[in-house]
Amino acid sequence: MKISAFGHCWVLRWPWVLAVLAVAAVPAGLSVWQWQRGEDKAATLARIAAWEREGAVGLARLAELAAPGRLAIVDGVQLDFEARWIAPMIWLVDNRIVDRQPGYDVVIAVEDLAELRAAGSSGAAPRAALVNLGWIAAEGGRDALPLPAIPPRLRVQGVFRTEVTGLLLGANVEDQGRWPMRIQQADPAQLAAWLAVPLAPGLIYQRQASPFHIHYRPVVLPPERHRGYALQWGLIALAVVGVALAASARRLPATTGKIIHEQP
Repeated sequence: MKISAFGHCWVLRWPWVLAVLAVAAVPAGLSVWQWQRGEDKAATLARIAAWEREGAVGLARLAELAAPGRLAIVDGVQLDFEARWIAPMIWLVDNRIVDRQPGYDVVIAVEDLAELRAAGSSGAAPRAALVNLGWIAAEGGRDALPLPAIPPRLRVQGVFRTEVTGLLLGANVEDQGRWPMRIQQADPAQLAAWLAVPLAPGLIYQRQASPFHIHYRPVVLPPERHRGYALQWGLIALAVVGVALAASARRLPATTGKIIHEQP
């Protein structure tokens, strides 16, 4: 098919058209993906801000909020309670780089002291939660795990996140029969096997008053950065189509200003 317009003509051959569209589809798809990532990040930040306005809660209230079918709703809940460390359980999350230095995130299991007192008088079973206290530098080689000093009682002040697992290659827990244990990710469903009490289905990231380096951020790249990337990829897709049209354009001897479709 040949198209003539504004003093130029383009001969459209379907194999060439399909090839150009296939190439342009790649940056176009990346543009859509980056835009969706930006929207997801914006929704996450808005949800956390909304929970901050609601105020902090303890583990008992978190359990009420995290009823079956409502897990996504509690993502971002703010927690503030006096806790007891369930000794000697310490998990070290592997491959955490801070300021170009390798190390581990320190994860422990805790119980809410207020809930423990209430459980003691009522006979109800207490609950536990995982807390990421922050980062500790690696010491020596892979066989020498650091030994974090955990206070028996501490105040937990952090944000509860439900999406804490990702792609896992190989075993998650390196169980050598002693503490601390090295893990690849803090999966509550898996780490619950070491506890005799129910475990909250998420991870609390401590945001202040920690003996370790706090480096957690709810989002690494802000939504605006993702939207900027989406715009860049969209412009690249348009450029692919524009270059293809420019390369196939031919000037006509005379211009009519009309668009003519000719089918060979």
